[in-house]
Amino acid sequence: MRPLTDRVPKPLLEAGGKPLLDHHLAALAAAGVARVVINLAWRGALIRKHVGDGSAWGIEIVYSDEGETALETGGGIFRALDALGAEPFWVVNGDVWTDYRYPSIALETHDLAHLVLVDNPQHHPHGDFALDGTRVRLEGEPLLTFSGIGLYRPALFGDCDAGAFPLAPLLREAMAEGRVSGERYAGRWFDVGTPERLAALRAALAAGEGPIAEP
Repeated sequence: MRPLTDRVPKPLLEAGGKPLLDHHLAALAAAGVARVVINLAWRGALIRKHVGDGSAWGIEIVYSDEGETALETGGGIFRALDALGAEPFWVVNGDVWTDYRYPSIALETHDLAHLVLVDNPQHHPHGDFALDGTRVRLEGEPLLTFSGIGLYRPALFGDCDAGAFPLAPLLREAMAEGRVSGERYAGRWFDVGTPERLAALRAALAAGEGPIAEP
């Protein structure tokens, strides 16, 4: 995303008149979420300054600071586990935009995760995982793209150690054990991973296909 992110972290890039992070916080607040943990890394102080205590969205904000070197998705979640608590929690990547509305769902007793999958975008045509009914599999047809939105049980990270590590291997292991559920979301979703895709999102929102309604 450089040069856009030389001075601004990805979650603070604007689309639809406000930062990507604001869209996420509005969606979580609309779903009744009362407490959000935000992982901080590159230019994290700017996020802390922008969001503050969360009162603008009617939610409590807790920060988990990864330092100047990001811990990757898995390591960042592991570092934040104490703040996240013992119950399953939603995670959403800061560099996506979506009109997904977080449902009130409960993981099956045996499950470690629930993933939101979407149709494959042009830049990722081969997908990630298969959806067999409500079960996410490593193989099958068609392969769909992981949206970056998931509901996780803390036990998914039970054998992990502190430090930087990716999330995907943990999910693949849980899938191999039949412990991951999922859904196919047919609504609007953008992976804002390049300046060109950010420009496309901005154009779509400006055309009237706007962000979710705020509370």
